[in-house]
Amino acid sequence: MPPAVAGAETPSRRRLGLILALLAFAMFIYAMDYSIVFVALPDIGAGVGFSAHTLQWVVSAYVVAFGGFLLLGGRAADLFGRRRMFVFGLFLYAASSLVGGLAGDPTTLIIARAVQGLGGAFLAPSTLSLITTTFAEGPDRNRALSIWSGAGGSGMVFGSLLGGVLTGAFGWESIFFANVPLAGGALLLAFAVIPKDTDQGSDGRKFDLPGALTATVGATLLVFTLVQGPVSGWTSPTILITAAIAVIVLAGFIAIEGRGRDPLLPLRLFRNRNLSTGTLVVFVFMGTFGALPYFFTVYFQNVLGYSAIQSGFAFLLPCVGVLIGNLSGGKLVTRFGARTTLIVALLIGAAGTVAFAFSLSPTGSFLALAPGVLVLSLGQGTVFTAMYAAVTTGTAEEDQGIASGIASTGQQVGLAVGLAVLVAVANSGNEGLTGETLRVATVDGLRTTMWATVAGMVLTVLVALNFRRSPAAPVIEPEKQADVTPAV
Repeated sequence: MPPAVAGAETPSRRRLGLILALLAFAMFIYAMDYSIVFVALPDIGAGVGFSAHTLQWVVSAYVVAFGGFLLLGGRAADLFGRRRMFVFGLFLYAASSLVGGLAGDPTTLIIARAVQGLGGAFLAPSTLSLITTTFAEGPDRNRALSIWSGAGGSGMVFGSLLGGVLTGAFGWESIFFANVPLAGGALLLAFAVIPKDTDQGSDGRKFDLPGALTATVGATLLVFTLVQGPVSGWTSPTILITAAIAVIVLAGFIAIEGRGRDPLLPLRLFRNRNLSTGTLVVFVFMGTFGALPYFFTVYFQNVLGYSAIQSGFAFLLPCVGVLIGNLSGGKLVTRFGARTTLIVALLIGAAGTVAFAFSLSPTGSFLALAPGVLVLSLGQGTVFTAMYAAVTTGTAEEDQGIASGIASTGQQVGLAVGLAVLVAVANSGNEGLTGETLRVATVDGLRTTMWATVAGMVLTVLVALNFRRSPAAPVIEPEKQADVTPAV
């Protein structure tokens, strides 16, 4: 089993368990942070003074900063130390959460959310690369990814539950204050649990400053365009200008990386078929499956009339489904391979989404939704584990940080694109409607959105067929498991 940091001693079995627990907890924190604000948005808007047009930036500021800085965060983990970047990301989370809870005006809160996103951009790739460099390819890594992704998948859904409960009981500020002891405690534990970074510069590699600048500027402008496009209009001058600049800057980034000696993003990585295919799977997955919690919230609150607390408790069922899928995903990948597991789980999720679409009604009940929600959540959780097991296979240890950054960028950009497209589909024709007419139109829009989501899942199945197919892993003795390469 490889050590967590190059040059470090192999951790003991007990130490490995503590490392995994801490990394899973960190994954839970930053996954939860994205969704925890959804059910609190009406209270935040009223309490801080956001207009209807600016309230979306409580979410968008996080997404733009997260997506824009992921490549930088991934390469920084490779070059400057994964534990250092892990701690830095947690520090940004704790500090920005404190500022967000104390914010009394929209500008301060938006800046705080952007810094949270920046923290996520350093935390996400360092966390995933610590997993992949600590646990060897095969059953050990698959089990670790099951627990790690279980924390992430359930954190994203549990965030809606916790956000509703905290907002209803203590006010919107509590969703930010809760992060301070969580991130701060994880930061302190990192020094005791995760092995100290060794000298990352001993191999002569240098930091690619031109690549870092162009990647960060280009990715940030691209995510901004995708997030703001539905609000400003895709043909508005602002969107057209930012889109054009993003394309030009990213084209320059690719040219720089192709000529650089120590590139931020080595283009050779895309010759790894699993990494390139896996990143596309992550992109489409997040644009379909990953966007569903938002539409759950819309249906619970705008159609069924649930309060923030009721909406939070309604998320318990998908949270349980996602967690079961996550935890079983690693065993399924080890037994059947990531490719087969992904395809079957996607088809199960699509079937659950179809059932959910048929259960939508202006006078519906949660009981009618339950079967579809549970089935799609099981598929969602299993896919989350399997796709990260596939995307990290075959990448050298010194490139695990940037590979994780690539996959995480696909995740964030996919979510931004998916939400932009699906929200436009859901809201089409709702302008000017009120009362019962609006509720009926909202249900119609949500049902159409579910069919679009199913189409995206079918597309993901087609993409997943490009993964390399290997024989399923044999059943072996536990002491030999570290030497087995997972099937993909």
